[in-house]
Amino acid sequence: MKQSFLFINCDEAKHICDKAQYGEASSWERVKLTIRLAYCRVTQSYSSKNSKLTESIEKAEVKCLKAEERKKIENQFKAELAKQQQNN
Repeated sequence: MKQSFLFINCDEAKHICDKAQYGEASSWERVKLTIRLAYCRVTQSYSSKNSKLTESIEKAEVKCLKAEERKKIENQFKAELAKQQQNN
């Protein structure tokens, strides 16, 4: 099947949707995605869920461990694991 330069399939639309969510999609890709969104309920649903997920992650304000904190916990875990292995 010959691929159209204007119409895209669902998989390509999902990929462009992901890129658009993070500002990485070109203007031409956004045009093709907009056309796809006009008639495809699957792509509309994916886009909506993708937006909600991104919004939820931004609202979560997740705090990550610093590298030294992570290393400290890892060392404590290894020490406890070594103790358990010596006891068995």
